[in-house]
Amino acid sequence: MRSRRLMKAGFAGEYRSVFRGRGIEFDEVRPYEPGDDVRLIDWNVSARTGELYIKKHVEEREQTVLLVVDLSGSQEFASFARTKREVAAEICCVLGIAAASNNDRVGLLIFTDLVEHYVPPQRGIRHALRAVRDLILATPKSRKTNLSVALGYIRRVLRRTAVIFILSDFLCAGFEKELRVLARHHDVVAIRLQDPIEKLFPKAGIVAIEDAETGEAVFIDSSDKGFRSRLAEELEKQEGYLRRLFAGLSIDYLSLSTAESYESALRRLLLLRSQKMSH
Repeated sequence: MRSRRLMKAGFAGEYRSVFRGRGIEFDEVRPYEPGDDVRLIDWNVSARTGELYIKKHVEEREQTVLLVVDLSGSQEFASFARTKREVAAEICCVLGIAAASNNDRVGLLIFTDLVEHYVPPQRGIRHALRAVRDLILATPKSRKTNLSVALGYIRRVLRRTAVIFILSDFLCAGFEKELRVLARHHDVVAIRLQDPIEKLFPKAGIVAIEDAETGEAVFIDSSDKGFRSRLAEELEKQEGYLRRLFAGLSIDYLSLSTAESYESALRRLLLLRSQKMSH
């Protein structure tokens, strides 16, 4: 219902204006005419017919959109009403409907430290909603994270250029090489989902913290100034690293708190992309 309301408010049109197809695809051959670009000559057809023919192309309006979603253990965490996984599902519903409305092919890849589920891209609203349903109902086999595995899989299965949305908290390492290779051939958008506590830990005295992926538990003094200072410094360092990494690879990046409205955040993403395209 939220997704449909957002579509009625014009999100599908805003999406189309910045995520439109930009390439060209082969249409047919026709006889060469004086003034045609000689680089377009189809030498195979010309050799068979004994006359010069050139390749005719048309602008490619449609494209492939792949939603790549992290469902590792950390995505189940919530200090507010919604988990990162729930917010990711809603964002995928919005993006999937917008893409399908644009006649784009929509696919889904769910990952942990392995590829949990893959829905090959196809056209149609029903297919996009099927992908979202699969995301909502998915039961991951693992709780760990390895984004590199997912990126390598995408590189092998996607044969044509695509827009790839990666939704994750990016609490993992070692994915830079695969991301660099993927970004050379595809239009990658990174959406980082974080819980408010992950940005500003509350003063609550001695508390037990459990790693959602390994199950390891430790006790910390959340009121200790030294601990809070080190934590803030580490979080700032991590965020700065991701911003520099994505900027260096020309990847659009949106950092989103689960306490925020994802509707306004998605519009910020479109505005950011629009500004980048106009320069």
